[in-house]
Amino acid sequence: QVQLGESGGGLVQAGGSLRLSCTASGRTFSNYAVGWFRQAPGKEREFVATINWSGSMTYYGDSVKGRFTLSRDNAKNTVYLQMNTLKPEDTAIYTCAAVAISWITTTARDYDYWGQGTQVTVSS
Repeated sequence: QVQLGESGGGLVQAGGSLRLSCTASGRTFSNYAVGWFRQAPGKEREFVATINWSGSMTYYGDSVKGRFTLSRDNAKNTVYLQMNTLKPEDTAIYTCAAVAISWITTTARDYDYWGQGTQVTVSS
């Protein structure tokens, strides 16, 4: 029912910034937690960040804590992932996901809806 689309990926130099967007169609984000995950070639999927429906609660993976920031604009059904001080090890396909829960979860299998992913490449 919910379709998610990501945008904002691209190529940046180390130390640069990108803002990824995750926009939902079919349903509103207002009652959904949204998570971001990433997967680099040859590596398993990694949790990045999650945010609850109101935006009052966020949680970040250790590898991105202090550098990435989540926010959401429910009027636009959009969640933003601001990525600062990017490192080459941040290079991955970033995918957003949503689930109709009142809190947040870091577990990929808990999420019901997934986007197609957007490529982020950070050069040295």
